[in-house]
Amino acid sequence: MKRIKKGDSVRVLAGKERGKEGKVLGFSHDGKRAIVEHLNMIKRHTRPTQSNQAGGIIEREAGIELSNLQPLTPSGKPTRVSFVVNDEGKKVRYSKKYDEYLD
Repeated sequence: MKRIKKGDSVRVLAGKERGKEGKVLGFSHDGKRAIVEHLNMIKRHTRPTQSNQAGGIIEREAGIELSNLQPLTPSGKPTRVSFVVNDEGKKVRYSKKYDEYLD
């Protein structure tokens, strides 16, 4: 089970985007980097294809190392994550600092 999942709100802890928050859109193929909405933007030079007739310079998000991200609780506070078994017997993510379930 992952500490950060697609759709989670996260805060960036290190790098040029430090302190900013966003929503996780997806992960890299190796699972070590997350793509966060409107953060770590890069310019990609693309040539024209059938799907993209114009080509040109496209701005898109690049991956951010998972160790540089911290998930936010539903109330919007950054927290470390642990795993506990809830009353129904399911393993869920749990905020260590604020005693809240993240799932």
